[in-house]
Amino acid sequence: MNPNPQVEQLADFLHQHRRVLVLTGAGLSTASGIPDYRDKDGVRRGRTPIQGPDFRKSEAVRRRYWARSMAGWPTLAQAAPNAGHQALAELETAGRIDSLITQNVDGLHQRAGSRNLIELHGNIHGVICLDCRTLHRRADIQAWLVEANPVLAASAAAGVDSVVPEARPDGDAEVELDALQDFHMPSCDACGGTLQPDVIFFGDNIPPPRTAAALHMMEQADALLVVGSSLMVFSGYRFCKLAAETGKPIAAINLGKTRADDLIGLKVEATASEVLPRLL
Repeated sequence: MNPNPQVEQLADFLHQHRRVLVLTGAGLSTASGIPDYRDKDGVRRGRTPIQGPDFRKSEAVRRRYWARSMAGWPTLAQAAPNAGHQALAELETAGRIDSLITQNVDGLHQRAGSRNLIELHGNIHGVICLDCRTLHRRADIQAWLVEANPVLAASAAAGVDSVVPEARPDGDAEVELDALQDFHMPSCDACGGTLQPDVIFFGDNIPPPRTAAALHMMEQADALLVVGSSLMVFSGYRFCKLAAETGKPIAAINLGKTRADDLIGLKVEATASEVLPRLL
């Protein structure tokens, strides 16, 4: 279907509602070179992601995570906001949207200039010590990892041997287990404690204050616009459910199926980077 009439309907949707909440997902960042988690049918690509409880209790899991993260990090580090991110920031400045909740951890909304923003699942550019709670820059951890693991770093850069530097949306990448035998993990330079990326792993809960703030945004909104999310994860789907329960209209820009297709009144099947700039 030609999206042009739908784009006009979407522009009308923004005009008709004073306080539009935008919920974004991984599909928004694909134009920045960051892969999506799912295909157009909402089916997850690749292996099952690392679970938070497993990361914290198993040194082997942490070793695997940091090795893969070292290989995949350059994709995230080099990513820049695309036209969709920029358009959302401009729409906020113009008063066309009121607030934004993102499921992404790439930090691109902040860099684009979005202000009234909640990063629901955290930000991959930070690393937190589980023991003393010191926050570290992920870029600094990467520099340490590369220096401490020169052979694996060189393999990742060249895309050879046991490393496949195909990043996931969280910066993860494929590394074979035999490459991990001599891998050196980072530790907190303040206390020597265990480091974890400052994101919500699968199997973990969003901190209650962050959840409360996001739910308050939904309560204050009079409409919801979903951008680039299949909504297969409940932390995103719940906002569509709440909007529907309170009679607030829902629109979406997404290629492929979403979990809330039966709740969405207007759906534009196109890329966010194509549609959002036209709403300006």
